[in-house]
Amino acid sequence: MATTEKLAARIGALLGLRVADVRVLGLRHGFRHLTGTLADGRTVFGKAALGGESGDALAAEANGLRWLAQAEALPVPEVLGVDESMLVLELVPEGATSQAAAREFGASLARMHAAGAPAFGAPWPGYIAALPLDNTPPRHPGSTDWGSWYAERRLVPYLRRAHDDRALTGADVREVEAVIDRIGELAGPPEPPSRIHGDLWWGNVLWSGGRGALIDPAAHGGHRETDLAMLALFGAPYLDEILRAYTEVTPLSEGWRSRVPLHQLHPLLVHVCLFGASYASQLTAAARAALQT
Repeated sequence: MATTEKLAARIGALLGLRVADVRVLGLRHGFRHLTGTLADGRTVFGKAALGGESGDALAAEANGLRWLAQAEALPVPEVLGVDESMLVLELVPEGATSQAAAREFGASLARMHAAGAPAFGAPWPGYIAALPLDNTPPRHPGSTDWGSWYAERRLVPYLRRAHDDRALTGADVREVEAVIDRIGELAGPPEPPSRIHGDLWWGNVLWSGGRGALIDPAAHGGHRETDLAMLALFGAPYLDEILRAYTEVTPLSEGWRSRVPLHQLHPLLVHVCLFGASYASQLTAAARAALQT
């Protein structure tokens, strides 16, 4: 049986509907991305594991999408079905962005963050790209000590992995460890956990009908500045419009701009772990910038 026929059969079994016109879009992080048309005319997007079971990663994405949707702030594709090897979502048709759409996105992102979270972390095992993400909450319920949690759950594991993989030198590691050692003074004023996307680079925002829809989350209770720093990391268009609209809804804490490099350390470490030493210089530059806070 051809690959597309097998994929159609897997989606059909998961959803209980006949599936036609399956098209493979490509491969990313161990998953085959595809679209398909259901018997009722709906078009869906799917992720199929290439081999074995990837249930934790698919479940994390499904849980994150459902949780972000509960905020009723930004469009999120509906989860139609998920199992150990397949995730099927409502397909979000892509359009173009604009200044007006960016402003609407910024205001809606502020409202999503404000929906909050019970604690830093999440009640499900997390994933970011192809890497596990430790969502264990702080030891003390109600803690607003984001800095210690960030260092323990978001920096140390990936720093250790990158060094073990020889993607970072000892000198590189010491640059980030210097930030970890001062995390209490660098983290900024205490804030309660926000409901964040967790991997909000520009490619994880799809523009549809004049609004920005969220895809591929690493969702958890985190610091709202994390999402904004991630938007800045790879050059989101209309970022000034997004930030202006965001702060009109919810002002940011004093000094937030100086903390952008601190929040970028985690995604940069993830990139080092995934893609190697080519990101090491950007990581260490961010670490040095964070220490200037």
